[in-house]
Amino acid sequence: MEYAFLLFLILFHIFLPHSSERRVCSDQETGKPNGACVSQGGRFPPFKSEGNPPKRGPKDLTLCRVFRKKTCCDVTHTHPALLSVRKLASGGEASQECLHLWELLECAICDPRVGTQPGPPLICASLCERIYDACSNAYFSMDVKTQVLAPCGVNDFVCGRAAEWVSNGTDLCLAAGFRVKSSDIVHVASEETLCYGDKASLGSVVDSWKASQFESTKKGENSVILDDFQQWARDMPFNERVSWAIGGMVLTAGLVFI
Repeated sequence: MEYAFLLFLILFHIFLPHSSERRVCSDQETGKPNGACVSQGGRFPPFKSEGNPPKRGPKDLTLCRVFRKKTCCDVTHTHPALLSVRKLASGGEASQECLHLWELLECAICDPRVGTQPGPPLICASLCERIYDACSNAYFSMDVKTQVLAPCGVNDFVCGRAAEWVSNGTDLCLAAGFRVKSSDIVHVASEETLCYGDKASLGSVVDSWKASQFESTKKGENSVILDDFQQWARDMPFNERVSWAIGGMVLTAGLVFI
């Protein structure tokens, strides 16, 4: 089970649209990874590590632990994200694909690339559209405190399907308190900020997960499991591979790091 998140990211990384495969200007080139944590504002609690570079997160993170090796967030950020996913699973009546993608969205706050940029988190439009497609029939309501669209809870009186509140993925992410980058492509010479959910960001998560596993798990064991999985994945039709990747995604992320 602890390998599910890594396996999803590998497949998602491979099958992202070709437009996002173009060379981009990385954060390493713009110096952002060495920047300080900047509170995101909006509905997101301020970082306790404000002004300091991202560092290893605490052990009590309730979600998004895949970012624990290097992050600006702590339990004050992951607990609201966990509650949001739980509400979506119960009152929101969301599908598994919707739950997985919504968790990926909520975990944007813990990505160190996001935490060192002025907020709110900047999300790739392609990811927002993917979320809308999966969550258009799930129930949401307007949060009284934050004035953003959030999964419907048991105490919410006015709930409606996402498609009744907004008409596309960009509007959904904006209504949920995020910023949206209209194009996932960044030109080489540009210093434009990268968005969360592009191929580069998911690739960095895969690398982080692998590095952590080498610290605690024998290489041979990882290799056997990964080889078995790759053979199983190759035998699957392409459309089934993509569906499985999305369906097996993020909910195990909280189990990756103990």
